[in-house]
Amino acid sequence: MASDTTTAAALTAEQVSTILTKPLEQRSVFLAAGPTIFDTNGSPVRIPAMPASEQDELQWVGENELIPEVDPEFGETELLPSTMKSVKTITRYSNELARQSIVSLDKVLQDRLVADVAGKLDAQFLSAEGDGVTTPRGLFAYEGVEDVAVSGEFNVDTLLAAQGVALEANVDLSRLALFVRPGDLMALRGLKDNDGRYLLQWDATEAGGYRVLGMNALVSAHVPEGRAAIADMSQIAVARDLDPTVKILTERYADYDQQAIRVVARYDAGPLNPAGIVTMSGIGGTGGEPEA
Repeated sequence: MASDTTTAAALTAEQVSTILTKPLEQRSVFLAAGPTIFDTNGSPVRIPAMPASEQDELQWVGENELIPEVDPEFGETELLPSTMKSVKTITRYSNELARQSIVSLDKVLQDRLVADVAGKLDAQFLSAEGDGVTTPRGLFAYEGVEDVAVSGEFNVDTLLAAQGVALEANVDLSRLALFVRPGDLMALRGLKDNDGRYLLQWDATEAGGYRVLGMNALVSAHVPEGRAAIADMSQIAVARDLDPTVKILTERYADYDQQAIRVVARYDAGPLNPAGIVTMSGIGGTGGEPEA
């Protein structure tokens, strides 16, 4: 990126996609899980939400009889309001470093920027924080989501109870992903029966690729303590500003003979269908109400 300072201070959309946007989708646990991503030019995004079932209003209609009309009530999910803040970071480096190690510096800075932004997004998207106005709501702050109170350790019964709630909402279990903290996943992995055999079998050929009860296990320390969730990620929308910017700053730090890279990106996330998400709370404790 330092090599571009003599030709353009701002990277093109194609360059930004190569060094930031695409790597970010792979590095972020939440984005890599497969939510539905909507690109926007910065304007608020309104997405029709799935209406409530109207099957009770349907009727059996005979030949030549009038077909009654059904008016489903569509809701909507609004993302990326004008008040939503951006993820912003500036990384400074000396001109000597840029000249002496231009190739390796390019890779190091890219990895650093991607890691920083991915970590910031995951910390927000997998949290129980956010108001949806200035900061995105985290997965555990979504409204209308069912919660399973856990009394004690994270185990198979806990997951079966959560899957049962999802089944009652007609959620396709084959599409579910499990969000879990590292320690809770290892505790689940270590469970044995009375004969000392592990209850869950793991695919030793897939390093880091865990499946639990048919669900992909997505592990992150950003999941709040005592919490876990199962979610159909196709029912979660991510609004992404179409123009994240990566700009080379050559003048601001000229007195120090330095350059800097500034990254600005706006993201938001929310559920299209809250029934496709089931959270768990009180893991390792005594159950009860989920933390705010």
